[in-house]
Amino acid sequence: MLPKLYTNCAFDATLTIAGIMSGTSMDGIDVALVEIAGSGLRSKIRLLAFACYPYPADIRNRLLYIASGKAITAGEISNLDFVLGRLYAEAVTKCAGDFGIALDSLDLICSHGQTVYHNGTSSESATASTLQIGQAAVIAELTGLTVVSDFRTADMAAGGQGAPLVPYFDFAFLRDSRVTRAAQNIGGIANVTFIPADCDIDDIIAFDTGPGNMLIDAAVRCFSNGKRIHDTNGEMAKSGRVIPALLRRLLSHSFYAQKPPKSAGREQFGEHYFAEIISWPEAAGLAPEDIVATLTALTSETIAAAYRDYLPRAADEIVLSGGGANNPVLVNMIERAVGRKVTKFNDFGIPNDAKEAVAFALLGSETIRGVANNVPSATGATHPAVLGKITPGRRNPFARC
Repeated sequence: MLPKLYTNCAFDATLTIAGIMSGTSMDGIDVALVEIAGSGLRSKIRLLAFACYPYPADIRNRLLYIASGKAITAGEISNLDFVLGRLYAEAVTKCAGDFGIALDSLDLICSHGQTVYHNGTSSESATASTLQIGQAAVIAELTGLTVVSDFRTADMAAGGQGAPLVPYFDFAFLRDSRVTRAAQNIGGIANVTFIPADCDIDDIIAFDTGPGNMLIDAAVRCFSNGKRIHDTNGEMAKSGRVIPALLRRLLSHSFYAQKPPKSAGREQFGEHYFAEIISWPEAAGLAPEDIVATLTALTSETIAAAYRDYLPRAADEIVLSGGGANNPVLVNMIERAVGRKVTKFNDFGIPNDAKEAVAFALLGSETIRGVANNVPSATGATHPAVLGKITPGRRNPFARC
């Protein structure tokens, strides 16, 4: 049922939405301006504009420090929550202005927020929980627009891991009556959505396969003394060698043997793990390029292993998205590891880098229409749930409907 705030014509309305995504790489704020009509498999999605705005260096360093698990105060997290809210509002405003789109022509902002902690499974010592910051009330106040945010918590409250959430978009956008697809996103963490031909949403299989760019980025930052944050075009990996002994040690991590549903983050594969890696005997004396090449191979090998171990059959198409899809060395390694050519999300009309921002625009569109938008078969939730919290702006998003 739709919230009473909105009118009965809302379900079929065409909304112009800003989707905001900042992933585990913490490199910047992705903004996608998207026109969305309908819901689920009937969704019609049209990308109007996309831009990425880098975090200021001091903000990124503060976020990385918090996400590293080092001791901090509640005040530091609270301060960043409001600082990021302002940065997100500014990013949406700038994106609209850069592309000649009036801010007041937007109906809704959908913000994933910045993950600073994610633990998808409970244990004797810790309850499953997640925290994304980027204060929605600040975004709503500065833009005047209604904001949907904090998508992961409702799934976790329903017994899920709160991740992955993009499979709902993969299902709506990539499902085909005849073609079975594996949508492989490579952000800080890599995740796959398996979409059988002519499937229902309950047939979706999705999970995190392991590190995507996270360890590669950590290595590049370390070896460049912070002057570089990415292995641009795979240049370091290309000039290095994959070291079999180090790769074997890396592949022994317990995460890869866990059966889905499963999710990962900096808690498993962040800076602390990279610091551990370079202390291993297998890494002693290696050139930085060799370590980067081996970490790049780790991403490709764990993707291929996840397909072999946890997917019921081979996909007809493998569709890459995320920053890793722009790394030709990584793409070539994936093709060798899976034994076939891959395609990129670009071929479906949305840039690789824009996919997740567009996905959260769709998730927020479903939230505001009152439609369940998690995939319990992917997250482990006990039932479908409407994800996200609604922070009303000064204008009803369906006022023009």
